Amino acid sequence: MQPSEASSSRGSPTLAILPGRLLLGWAIVLIAFNLRPALSSFAPVVNEVMAETGLSASGASLMSTAPVLCLGLFAATAPGLSRRLGVERAALVAVAAVAAGCAARGLGGVAALVAGSLLAGAGIGIANVLLPSLLKRDFADRAPLMTGLYSMALCIGAAVGAGATAPLRDGSGSWQFALAFWSLPAFAALGFSALAWSHRLRAGVSTAPRQAGRSLWRDPLAWQVTLFMGLQSMLAYSVFGWLAPIMRDRGDSAVTAGLVVSVSVLSQVAASLPAPILAARMRRQSLPAGASMLGVVIGFLGLALAPLVLQWAFAVLLGLGMGGAFATAVLFMVLRAPTGAAAARLSSMAQSVGYCLGSLGPLIVGVAHDASGDWHGAMTLFVVAGGAAVVAGLLAGRNRHVRG
Repeated sequence: MQPSEASSSRGSPTLAILPGRLLLGWAIVLIAFNLRPALSSFAPVVNEVMAETGLSASGASLMSTAPVLCLGLFAATAPGLSRRLGVERAALVAVAAVAAGCAARGLGGVAALVAGSLLAGAGIGIANVLLPSLLKRDFADRAPLMTGLYSMALCIGAAVGAGATAPLRDGSGSWQFALAFWSLPAFAALGFSALAWSHRLRAGVSTAPRQAGRSLWRDPLAWQVTLFMGLQSMLAYSVFGWLAPIMRDRGDSAVTAGLVVSVSVLSQVAASLPAPILAARMRRQSLPAGASMLGVVIGFLGLALAPLVLQWAFAVLLGLGMGGAFATAVLFMVLRAPTGAAAARLSSMAQSVGYCLGSLGPLIVGVAHDASGDWHGAMTLFVVAGGAAVVAGLLAGRNRHVRG
């Protein structure tokens, strides 16, 4: 490593043993790309899965809910796993679980689909916690930029998964192949990351923060960050799970509905990179947090109610709101924590509780649709949860720190 490179990594004295921050940054970005296709690729083929397997709307909603619930449940295990294995090894285990889970979904049948989705969700839940801790450790001097790149990679992965799955199914004639395809980029990210981290892996250095620290469970600010993370996740995964069926019920073809979701998710890229950079320059991040959630609510209501000729404009607005909200939520985990150890604890709390809360969104939408036969329940969810997220974001955006 060149002297200039080592000096730019202040706050991370152990970084000098790495071959370079460029490879490490690419490893984080590639892993982040693979943390969303497993979640966003199911909705574009949900009608075919329901027709072939006999799943009801409630059963299909469980298929969308269970992996997100795993995100929350397994996020709580990430700190302990990283202490035992080191952050890099734990991250590789998580990526391997994502790749294997995606591959298992292509074996056919409901059992394989459930098992693969749960395995992928577990890996994503662990990686979700570990990657922000790597950003805090190795890119403390570039936290807003790297947060933006991390968020952007997540958004691109989600968009590609939503937009390419239906064409993959049409081209192959198999929804199983279309779902299993997403194991390929995950295995590629696994190999690249192992190569990028090989020097540290050979050194056998555990890089997990070991400070016990003070509990955050009674910290109001930690709960505000957690609620903002959870409520925006609830709406985001409702979009991943049900926006395509909603648009198909409104008259779109399967491919067009998938493209609407893809455009919406891809639009997150336009907000996910600049949002944390601009927000970090403000003394308070309340305004970007509240404004992004309003964009989510208005964009979804427009897609559900406005004429289809306007669907692309509302899809973009929805995507801008979701991208800004998620990037701000990740930034909160960095800015509201006074130390790297506190950031790891805040990330674990916000993502474990937040994703468990977020997992309720697709389930609520599916159950409400089964009960009423329409999508009014989804619209009610977006208004209520979106309003609560605005309040949580206004409070979490204040210039304060959780207890270190």
